[in-house]
Amino acid sequence: MNEENKPIIIMECSASYSLNDETEQITAKGDAQVKLEEENISLLPKFGEPLFFSLRDILEIFEGDYKIHLALTSKEKLTIFNLGYKYEDFLRVLSRLRNEILLKDMLMHETLRKSGAEAEFIYFDEAGNEKQRGKCEPRLYETAIVLIPEKGELVRIPYSYILEIRAEDFTLVITTDFGEKFIFSKMGKQFDPFTKTLSDLINELSLKVQSSLKELLPNAEPSIIRRAARFMKEGKAAKRSDLESISPELWVELEKKLEAVGIKVEYEFLKSLAQKDKMCIGLKRGLLGDLTGEYIWFLIPIYSTNPNEPGNAIAMEAISGEGGGKATYFFRIVSRKDYPNFKNIEDLHKEVDNFIKRINHCMLAINFRREPIYLPDEKLEKPQYQKYRFAIAKIPALQQLRQLFIGRVIHSSPEQWEKDVMDLLKFNVRTEDDNIKWRKGEGSSP
Repeated sequence: MNEENKPIIIMECSASYSLNDETEQITAKGDAQVKLEEENISLLPKFGEPLFFSLRDILEIFEGDYKIHLALTSKEKLTIFNLGYKYEDFLRVLSRLRNEILLKDMLMHETLRKSGAEAEFIYFDEAGNEKQRGKCEPRLYETAIVLIPEKGELVRIPYSYILEIRAEDFTLVITTDFGEKFIFSKMGKQFDPFTKTLSDLINELSLKVQSSLKELLPNAEPSIIRRAARFMKEGKAAKRSDLESISPELWVELEKKLEAVGIKVEYEFLKSLAQKDKMCIGLKRGLLGDLTGEYIWFLIPIYSTNPNEPGNAIAMEAISGEGGGKATYFFRIVSRKDYPNFKNIEDLHKEVDNFIKRINHCMLAINFRREPIYLPDEKLEKPQYQKYRFAIAKIPALQQLRQLFIGRVIHSSPEQWEKDVMDLLKFNVRTEDDNIKWRKGEGSSP
C-alpha cells in the first residue's frame, strides 16, 4: 500500500479486550494496541492474532464500569477496557467516527445547512422516559435536524415530524408527532443563529409546498392553500378525502400533475381497483434540493371484504418532474392470514388509515430511497450494497418497509405492467406466508 492510500490513524492507545461469540464463550482476550481509523478499528496484541473490524460491523455501543461493549453484526461482542485516562476520549472519538458513517449510510445524505453548534441535550421517548442525555452537535439539513451526541448514536428528526417548537431562556424544546421531546440548552452565542436557521428552514419547506399548491390552484384563497399544505407538509402524502374537504378542485389538479409526468395510464388502472377516498398524493423535494426538483408520489390502497379479490395491498410510486416512474411498489396492509377475517369494511378502513400514517413516516425516515426496500437478502451480501445492510440493521422504518414489501412491477409496456400488477395482487391473497415476496416470472421468493 503506498503512502497516499495508507489509512489515517485517528487515535491509538493501549487497552485490554475480550471477544465473545453468540453463545457468550470467550474466543479471544488479552492486551493490545487499539487503533481507530476513519472507518475501521484494529486490535493488535503483542503475540496474538490481530482483530480487524469495520465500524459498519458495529450495531450498538454500550458503556459501563469503564468498559466499552460493541455488539457486532456477526453476533459477537467485543469488550474494550483498561483504557485508563483515555477512556472518555476513546469513547467520544469512536462515537464520532461511527456517527459520520451512519450519516453516510443511513440514507441521510442531503444538503447541510448549518453545523458547528454545540449543545447539551435531553431526549425523552414517547412514554416520557429519558432515553439519552449529554453533549451534542445539532446539525440542520434541508429536511431534518440530525442530533449527533458526543457519546451514543445520532437521531434524525424530520421537520415534518415536529409538532411544536418552543425557544425561550436560551433553551430549545422540540416535541414530535409521536410524543418524543428533545431539549437543547447551553448553546451560548449559537442559540439565536441556530434557532433562526431552523425557523427559516421549516418556513422555507412550508412555503415551497404552498407555492406548489398555488401553481395548481392559482385562484384558490390563501387560507385553502395553507390548510392543504398542513396535510402535505414536507412530502407527506395526503388523503383524497382530506384534500377534497378543503377544496374538491385540488385533488383534480394533483391528478392532472400525474398525467403531466406521464403516469396517467398506470394511475387510472390502479384507481379503478382502489378504495378511492383513501388514495393519497404527496409532493416531495428531491434529495439534492433544487438540483433534483420535485417528486410527486401516490399511495393507492386496494382492498375489500372479499378475500378472493386481488388486494390487501397499497401501491406506491414516486415520479420526478422529468418523466414517469420506473416501477410501482406494493406493500401488504395486514397479515395475509388475518386478511380473510375482516368482514366489516370499516375495520379495514381503520387499518388503512393507520397504514398511511406508518408508510408516510417510514418513507420520510429513509428519505424516499427505494433501492434498500426491494433488494433481496442475497444481493445485500455484495460489497456495493454493504451500506444498505447497515442501514437495514439500524433503521426500524426500513425494516418495517422490507417486511411489508410484496414486490415491485417494472414499467415496460402498459399491457405487460397491467398483467404483472394483477399477477402480484392475486399472488398476495393466495399466499399465507407474510415473508414470501412476489417476483416476476418466479412466482415468489422467501
